[in-house]
Amino acid sequence: MQTMPAHAAHHNDREIETLEEFDATVSARGNLAGFRVQAVDLTDRTRELLGTDTAGAVFLGCPMREEAAAKIRTDGALVFPPVPDLPFDPYRGLVYSPDELFASLADGYEATPDARAYAWFQRTRADGDIHASMLRAVHDDSVSDALDELLCGARVVGVMGGHAMRRGTEAYEGAARLGRELARAGFTVATGGGPGAMEAANLGAYAAPHDDEMLADALQLLAKAPGFTPSITDWATTAFEVRGRWPKGGTSVGIPTWFYGHEPPNPFASHIAKYFANATREDGLLARSNAGVVFLPGAAGTVQEIFDNATPNYYESRGEPTAMVLVDRTHWTEELPAWPLLQSLARGRSMESRIALVDRIEEVPEALKRLGD
Repeated sequence: MQTMPAHAAHHNDREIETLEEFDATVSARGNLAGFRVQAVDLTDRTRELLGTDTAGAVFLGCPMREEAAAKIRTDGALVFPPVPDLPFDPYRGLVYSPDELFASLADGYEATPDARAYAWFQRTRADGDIHASMLRAVHDDSVSDALDELLCGARVVGVMGGHAMRRGTEAYEGAARLGRELARAGFTVATGGGPGAMEAANLGAYAAPHDDEMLADALQLLAKAPGFTPSITDWATTAFEVRGRWPKGGTSVGIPTWFYGHEPPNPFASHIAKYFANATREDGLLARSNAGVVFLPGAAGTVQEIFDNATPNYYESRGEPTAMVLVDRTHWTEELPAWPLLQSLARGRSMESRIALVDRIEEVPEALKRLGD
């Protein structure tokens, strides 16, 4: 099974995103000229900063003492200071973890960084503050950069499906088994990071290293809080209960958005790239699904994702078309007949050999393999 390091190889080896990287660079090179230092607490590195050439360096949101900041500005470095009283770090160097977004869950979901970031978003969006919109854009760009570094070299399969799918249902169990199959087949599972089908697929990837009994027991435990309404706190707490009982789960990615603030991120994705801008998030999730996308039964959002994915495949604007697998023949041909339209679009084009409709989730890994050959 493919594993993702917590911090994969950089596209850009001039980025410094941890204190360890900072120390290693200063010690090996003796200067930081031209480097980008992102969201690293340098309060205790005054001596190093005073004794190191930082010409042309950029420090993004790095706490430091005033004498150090004054000296590196004199060197010709650019210093973007941390922004006080924000519930998130706009310059962050890494994607989020569930523990980070759900910190303080014991005091209720409203106390978590996730809920506080959404409240800030609601407040600043309403008053149209240019400073706030700039911070949101910087944050989302930092998250995209971190996600690219994380997924470098991974074979990513996107799993799309509705947020309304409830725990304790056959459909939820099916989506979880799909996530587990994909992870065991060596793929990195990526979802929209929210509840329902998305959570189920991330749960399946989390269950991949454990025995089959673990998933059955986890599904039973989760069914105690079937949905994120009426209580996000109860919904998230049962997920952390599962993680506590079966630690060391498999890795996967969730890519949610604060734009849909009523939908919390699910705690089973080991890495969470959460965005303020939903359009950036939608496009980013599909663009990074380089080994194909699986569409489980869903409603308007999932239909939109099918055609968001079909368009670059139709025009080959991202190069070779990627695999698209729709699951549940009745749903996609009768209830919401997206499949006939997708077939008509694909006819006579190179994407025609990259689309498939299957009835059962068990058929998905084989279909992906066939379409990818």
